[in-house]
Amino acid sequence: MYTIKFNFEEKGLEPVVIQNVGPWESILEIALKNNIELHHNCGGVCACSTCHVYVEKGEQFIDPISDKEEDFIDRAVSPRLNSRLGCQCLLHDGEGEIEVTLPDQTQFLGE
Repeated sequence: MYTIKFNFEEKGLEPVVIQNVGPWESILEIALKNNIELHHNCGGVCACSTCHVYVEKGEQFIDPISDKEEDFIDRAVSPRLNSRLGCQCLLHDGEGEIEVTLPDQTQFLGE
């Protein structure tokens, strides 16, 4: 089982820790199940960049980045070396700690 800590760049939002998370779900799915707003304009099929996150810790517990995902990350706002798409961060069978930061999503309010 995993422990996942969600940090937020958006001011006023406190970190959220989710415990006892099982494998085979994506960071996007886990966020949505736990009432953490993470935009996903394409429905989570790796066709946009709105579920962009920064993986701070635990990258070894998720699927490696694909060429397609990398192409969409290039279109994300403020990409970094640890940028990933939440829909593509599928948890492996195992256990550990994962920490992600959600970029400030207020930039998408007008879309």
